[in-house]
Amino acid sequence: MQLRYNFRVYPEPSQRDALARAFGCARVVFNDALRARRTAHEHGEPYPSDGELSKRVITLAKATPERAWLGEVSAVVLQQSLADLNTAYRNFFASVTGTRKGRKVAPPRLRSRKDNRQAIRFTRNARFTVLGNGRLRLPKIGDLPVRWSRQLPAEPSSVTIVKDAAGRYFASFVVTTKEDETVPAAGSEVGIDLGLTHFAVLSDGTKVAAPRFLRQAARRLARLQKAVSRKVKGSNNRKRAFVKVARAHARVVDTRRDWQHKLSTAIIRDNQAVYVEDLCVAGLGRTRLAKSVHDAGWSGFTGMLEYKAARYGRVFARIDRFTPTSQTCSECGRIDGPKPLSVRWWTCLCGATHDRDVNAARNVLAAGQADNSNDRGARVRPARVPASRREAVTHPDAARSTRSVEGISVVLQDGEDVKSTASSCTRTTAPRATTTSSTASTAR
Repeated sequence: MQLRYNFRVYPEPSQRDALARAFGCARVVFNDALRARRTAHEHGEPYPSDGELSKRVITLAKATPERAWLGEVSAVVLQQSLADLNTAYRNFFASVTGTRKGRKVAPPRLRSRKDNRQAIRFTRNARFTVLGNGRLRLPKIGDLPVRWSRQLPAEPSSVTIVKDAAGRYFASFVVTTKEDETVPAAGSEVGIDLGLTHFAVLSDGTKVAAPRFLRQAARRLARLQKAVSRKVKGSNNRKRAFVKVARAHARVVDTRRDWQHKLSTAIIRDNQAVYVEDLCVAGLGRTRLAKSVHDAGWSGFTGMLEYKAARYGRVFARIDRFTPTSQTCSECGRIDGPKPLSVRWWTCLCGATHDRDVNAARNVLAAGQADNSNDRGARVRPARVPASRREAVTHPDAARSTRSVEGISVVLQDGEDVKSTASSCTRTTAPRATTTSSTASTAR
């Protein structure tokens, strides 16, 4: 599988100027190609091919005085900018036609030099090299000092130089790892219920407190935002104040990511199978709990669990988001109905007392283990559904119904349950009058 390894780089002032030129040239090529395709669409002309666009916005543009400075950067950077545009169009068309799952993707937009994130990519054709002294040599940029935190497991196929809103530079390497990269087998499986009070509650009763990194940094962020509001718009002081805010947010993001990496690695190492609930984070992000939901970072955490399980030979699955994990008793399976968030403990009619989160985690584990899907993810048998109201009351007239099981006539009288057993199967025939308020109201 392919993985990304990010390392901090510290370019010198002359190298920062070279990177700024590369960012600008890649942005101009992207915008020129996007305008060409928009113009062709508006005039009803044929869709420009990749080769035609490359010749028009790169090869021929370099020969003009207006775009002669495109020759100051590596040609691979410009070609990869066009590849990014093609990828954006493919994602947009796939989203429109419905072949791409998830939220709708907007059409490509023009890039701005004021964007918070700037990036360029070098492939093997660019002949970038990691030198013996630890520096990264890039064509027409120079040797960049890299802060190596670990060794790359294989030769990288590409490297992306990224400048974020805080003014930091990173080198992101794409590496293809070995397929037999596994860890010793574990004998346990776990279901995880994600929440806000406790970030994760495991089916074995373990509770992980929510660190709330954004809440802890709220006072400092508010002070920095006030400093931005006091600066004159368009001034250099305002730009520097924006950088301070971006650095404060970057610190929160880095701390949260590091914490989630450590937690996800521990869970994958200790369990053979991990099951989580498929939460609609985008919908929860539009409620009154939006700030806490975004501070938790559920999507990033589940993404880490998924790719680490695939990397180390573990099982990872998401259960249906509409499964009533908080309403179902993990002991008897009875659905007790929805409960407000203030109810943290509840007692089922079977006598079992449940912690709301632990009970939900156990139901997540049970739903993940009872996989009723085939190899393509389609359900092959229907799930349990609650009985209708008319099937959960007493019908005196139904006590004399007659049914046939394996050729044997069975007569039900006086509301009694009569069981008929055949040599090949066992079937229980009961009247519709046997369900009371104290019994389970589920129909199998």
